[in-house]
Amino acid sequence: MPKKRIAEKIWLQMKENHAGSWGMDIDHWDWVPGVGVIAMLEYYEATDRPEVLEYLRQWVARNQSKAAGSRVINGIAPYAIFPALYRVTGEEAYRDEAVRIAEWLVAEAPRTREQAFEHTVTEQVAFAEQVWADTIFMAVLFLARTATITGHVVFAEEAQRQVLIHLRLLEDPASGVLFHGWNCVTRDHMSAARWTRANGWIAAGVPMILEETAKLVPVDSEVADRYIRLMDGLLSFQREDGLWSTVMDQAEYYPEVSGSAGIGYGLLRAMEGGWLPEEARYEEAADRVLQAVISHVMENGIVAGVSGGTPVMDSIEAYNQIPQYSTLYGQGLSLMLLAQSVRGTL
Repeated sequence: MPKKRIAEKIWLQMKENHAGSWGMDIDHWDWVPGVGVIAMLEYYEATDRPEVLEYLRQWVARNQSKAAGSRVINGIAPYAIFPALYRVTGEEAYRDEAVRIAEWLVAEAPRTREQAFEHTVTEQVAFAEQVWADTIFMAVLFLARTATITGHVVFAEEAQRQVLIHLRLLEDPASGVLFHGWNCVTRDHMSAARWTRANGWIAAGVPMILEETAKLVPVDSEVADRYIRLMDGLLSFQREDGLWSTVMDQAEYYPEVSGSAGIGYGLLRAMEGGWLPEEARYEEAADRVLQAVISHVMENGIVAGVSGGTPVMDSIEAYNQIPQYSTLYGQGLSLMLLAQSVRGTL
């Protein structure tokens, strides 16, 4: 089946009424639908399909009121489409709301002692002084995009600073890949899991962020070098089937599609942006994961092989016990990979 048709099926499934399904219900305000609409925006930018743009505008109209009072990192994710909606439509309301949220993020969002954004969630649970890889995609991407539409250098500088802090704190120096989280009090990586989706969030998010911030501030060479080291490390853990195990250094653990799709998207986006050297091995790895992800898309557009929501677990073994089911972030990261693979040709 052509990639164009596969991408369309994924998108159409995301639009379906999945009320009551935590993983697939797009009509609420949190990181799960946030990743969904971010991916739809990528799909729109790759295809220029007006119905996708209109869906996003209507989604905001239906759901923005649900964000009231929610000032947490995971609740920032849906705002990442606001800068693009402002650019395309010229409607000041999108820009004004983006600026308001960005100002809160820079001035008031809780930070760890290393000045990383503390990972906060909409659920009634706190992860004090914890740094999670997820934050880069859920909040820093939004900040970088808002910097571009406003020209506010302080937003761009903070976005790039957060990327660097996260890369420094989460990197496994032995392999170059990232641990899921860092505890600033105990000064350790907690269960020290080299979780694939954590790496996927940053593999995908960093080239998107650098593309925005580079318009306003020079890209720190340490950020660029650390990103290359990350991607090189990831290639060493890619399985024969093209995916990564849910904990990538545990070859017997189940393969995980969403994180693998995020890594594949990151490879393609970074090659396009010049954040990776022009070497065939990156392209070969991206093609392998693309074909593997496509093989997990069912006839109805549901992406299979996606692990459920995952906080930093108490042990590495616990990651392999996370159930798999359909989710908007699995759909979304797969849609992003497909859209990026055919950008300009759909």
